[in-house]
Amino acid sequence: LYANFVQSIDGVVAMTDVESSGPVLSGKNPADRFVMGLLRASADAVLVGAGTLRDTPGHHWTADHVFPDLRDQWASLRESLGATPQPRLALVTSTGAVDVEHPAIRGGATFLTTIAGAGRLTEIVPRSCEVKAFLGDRVPLAEAVAWLRERGYQRILSEAGPRVTGQLLAGNLLDDVFLTVSPVLAGRDGTGRLGLVEGVELLPRRRVEAKLASARAGADFLMLRYALHEMGTV
Repeated sequence: LYANFVQSIDGVVAMTDVESSGPVLSGKNPADRFVMGLLRASADAVLVGAGTLRDTPGHHWTADHVFPDLRDQWASLRESLGATPQPRLALVTSTGAVDVEHPAIRGGATFLTTIAGAGRLTEIVPRSCEVKAFLGDRVPLAEAVAWLRERGYQRILSEAGPRVTGQLLAGNLLDDVFLTVSPVLAGRDGTGRLGLVEGVELLPRRRVEAKLASARAGADFLMLRYALHEMGTV
């Protein structure tokens, strides 16, 4: 399970006051979009949260969408991996309050939700979708990831936001982070701009270290890959 983010030099990965903050941060840099395409082309499923879905109307979580020039190469890669033509969209929503007319959902999605959320969704989702309900008032991500893998989705890319990422880290579920550092400063004035991990405190009691697995430069952008290691609690 691997996550992908673009962040500013000052550590902002999401701006709640901006629609589709990723392209704003990256400036739609071709190298960053290539990485996004490669990670999607390698995934069996792409995990997103309801907030990410709302913030990106019209988006499709496929390699073709972000880097269409390599459409044939993406298809060849997926064929070589024994994967389906496109990764499955896996949407985390506790409440079920999502726009089922979103084009990515119309194309087929798996909803990971609660009993209450399923009650809201079951009768309105397209036939291309499925709804999996979990007990509790919040989706237990460890159970959801295990269920996805039972369904054959072994390589899971998370393009969810900082709060879902925090939950993944809390459950020790995240293996790698791909991080593009964009040569911009976003700034902060209040609470509307988020870092990579929100909703969970790690240091000083819990130490999660990252090994730099690779680093690439594209003009003034850095494309980094970190392998995460749980170091235990203090």
